Amino acid sequence: MQSNGEEQNLVYMDHAATTYTDSDVVKAMLPYFTEYFGNPSSPYTIANESETAIEKARKKVANAINARTDRIFFTSGGTESDNWAIKGISFANKNKGNHIITTAIEHHAVLHPCEWLEKQGFDVTYLPVDKFGLVDVEDVKDAITDHTILITVMLANNEIGTIEPIKEIGEVARKNGIYFHTDAVQAIGQVPVDVEDMNIDLLTLSGHKFYGPKGTGALYIKKGVKIDNFMHGGAQEKQCRAGTENVPGIVGLGKAIEIATRDIENHAKRMQSLRDRLINELLEIPNTHLCGHPTKRLPNNVNIVFEYIEGESILLLLDSYSIAASTGSACTSASLEPSHVLIGCGMPHEIAHGSLRLSLGKENTDEDVDYVLSVVPTIIERLRSMSPMASKK
Repeated sequence: MQSNGEEQNLVYMDHAATTYTDSDVVKAMLPYFTEYFGNPSSPYTIANESETAIEKARKKVANAINARTDRIFFTSGGTESDNWAIKGISFANKNKGNHIITTAIEHHAVLHPCEWLEKQGFDVTYLPVDKFGLVDVEDVKDAITDHTILITVMLANNEIGTIEPIKEIGEVARKNGIYFHTDAVQAIGQVPVDVEDMNIDLLTLSGHKFYGPKGTGALYIKKGVKIDNFMHGGAQEKQCRAGTENVPGIVGLGKAIEIATRDIENHAKRMQSLRDRLINELLEIPNTHLCGHPTKRLPNNVNIVFEYIEGESILLLLDSYSIAASTGSACTSASLEPSHVLIGCGMPHEIAHGSLRLSLGKENTDEDVDYVLSVVPTIIERLRSMSPMASKK
């Protein structure tokens, strides 16, 4: 996105928060709003069209993560899928135990259900991470007890982009007869995901993170997993998730994941090239730090902390230059507290407040990166000139 000579067009670098809906996805969805509008549970032809479309989408999602088609269940998004996985496993298996293992830097769609379950009599271990946001597999092993029924660790962190050792954690869970769930919301479309190779029993994904429509998602549940239903009512989704299906949304989700995973290696290479340029040049600004692992990170994620200033101030000034970014998770942007992820990585509160997350997408260009790199140093210098903390240094 380049300037038209008079006014700078929007440079959008907040794809970890949400993406636009791809035009091919919208095109695929449109007939199911007006032409093929039948209720999939009805017996006549127009309803059969809806049912067929759902099953085609289910197959596309399954193919994208190397899963069995009949083990994909459509939901309203990542939050519902996380809640279903965690609460469903916990209550269905409470006769075996009441212990859950997770990490301190999970998305709140995982942390808050775990905190709620503690009030229902479950025990939860929140594992620490190192300064890069990596959980130690040995810590997972050491946390297991005779009462452990679930391990839930995100595949890639939504704020700092660190990719966790999911395959190894899944192997530990499998050897110990414990269910393993991963929130893969940020990973789909960025890195290859294979539920069989990674020893995953349950996986969460969300359509609006990879150019699909908002309000769509899915939960993969491996065959044989004992899990309670999250919603009760009709017999939809094999009697596991009640409610008339969002046919256009499901069609869009299927099309979006098909596109997002079609040429994932070349996409990742291009994103990584842009990412590394941003990281390397932003780190030339004095008193800055990279958040997350330098190499074990999503190809589109940049998270830099600038000492002595507030992240919210950076965002406001970036917006005045038509650059959209984030200080961390969009789901917690209204909070005045520093990122729990950065705090979990051992960063002091006063420094964690100054984080900037730039998350790249397929429409971003070298020109976008050039523009951001021309603007950010000026903003940082301006804010530090007004900062009482910087003046003391």
